Amino acid sequence: MAKKQQTAAARHYDVLLSPHITEKASLLAEHNAVIFKVAGDASKPQIKEAVEAIYNKKVAGVNTLVVKGKSKRWKGKPYRRSDMKKAIVTLAEGEMIDVTEGVS
Repeated sequence: MAKKQQTAAARHYDVLLSPHITEKASLLAEHNAVIFKVAGDASKPQIKEAVEAIYNKKVAGVNTLVVKGKSKRWKGKPYRRSDMKKAIVTLAEGEMIDVTEGVS
């Protein structure tokens, strides 16, 4: 049985899950950088391609990191938060993404 072919747009939205909005992320925005939560198996070239396709901006570089989930307790029972992969996307000079306005 053949695999279903996804359209390019759907594939890009599977790579970029959401923007990561924090104080540090807003400070990086001053230096043409945006932080996204991405799929755990996403590679740097896939992330670059997804950002360029969705936002129509030129990407200068991509750095990734995996944030390990914390061990927590709820009602006395321990559980573990899920791991999360983040991507710091540096845009080309003069480019800017406003993550608060959404995708246009």
